[in-house]
Amino acid sequence: MASVVQILIASSPTEAPVNVEKVRAVPGLGLEGDRYWKGTGTFLTHPRKADYELTLVQKEHLDAFAAESGLAFGPREARRNIVTCGVDLNELVGREFRIGDVLIRGIRLCEPCNYLAKQTSSEVLRGLVHKGGLRAQILIKGIITVGDSLSYA
Repeated sequence: MASVVQILIASSPTEAPVNVEKVRAVPGLGLEGDRYWKGTGTFLTHPRKADYELTLVQKEHLDAFAAESGLAFGPREARRNIVTCGVDLNELVGREFRIGDVLIRGIRLCEPCNYLAKQTSSEVLRGLVHKGGLRAQILIKGIITVGDSLSYA
């Protein structure tokens, strides 16, 4: 079953993400307490773009990259908000889905970038191509909790 295994919030671009058990998701803003919610995200634009409200990444891809590269690379290093298990996030581009009671639309892949490479290792640019996660828009507000199931809307 597809589910949320971890939720991470970074209060600023320079702060390390921290684990939270639950978080409020709001259309147009993102996740309460996150750097994009606060308007301080590295890639934030004005007006805000929907694809910066929420990022997701598959635990399976992070684990495989860490094993193949030999790097200590996990969810905190990936700097995505929601870590999932049991779902192919690439399949959700252009689709609506739910995490708990929150309705979300997958917008585009969240490919590794030079910023992430500078923060971690240049190996992410190759090793996480098409495995870096999903950028998504929050359509209906609600609370996302670790353990919530992910289902197609």
